[in-house]
Parts: sequence; C-alpha cells; structure tokens
Amino acid sequence: MSKKNWPLWEIFIRSKQGLNHKHVGSLHAADAEMALENARDVYTRRQEGVSIWVVESEHITASNPEDADAFYEPANDKVYRHPTFYDLPDNVKHI
Repeated sequence: MSKKNWPLWEIFIRSKQGLNHKHVGSLHAADAEMALENARDVYTRRQEGVSIWVVESEHITASNPEDADAFYEPANDKVYRHPTFYDLPDNVKHI
C-alpha cells in the first residue's frame, strides 16, 4: 500500500475534564495503530487527552444536511413531546 492510498481516519479525543469524546480532526495512516500514534503526536501534544478514538472515515455514515427537513420531520408529529397543551396550576412557577 503506497502512502497515497492510506485511508483517512477521524480522530476523537476525550479531555481530562470531559465526559465524552469530541472530534478534533482527521489524518491519513496505514492502519489503526499508526492512526492512534499519529493522533497522539498531533492532537495531544500538551497532554490534554485521556482517551483517543480513531475511526476510518469510510465507516462513518452521516445524514445529509440537505435532507434535514424530511429526516427530522417525524419528530414534529409527536406533539406530546412539546408541553404546549398542558394546563399548569397557577402556583407552579418557572417551568
């Protein structure tokens, strides 16, 4: 495999203060082990990370922003998720 054909990897890092991993960038690497090592060298130079995930880009499936209206529209049909029709007692405040 030549360097030109190395797959693209998406890099996610969990910081010391964080509870979740956040996407920080992408890089090319021959395999997952090389992607982890390169991600460590590139994205955690100041020792801010405690966990790194690498995911080959071809394995990520994402929604299309152009289809957002149709994709998320079913949530609008569930009016029970929007508490606009509930009657609240007068003594209930700050909801």
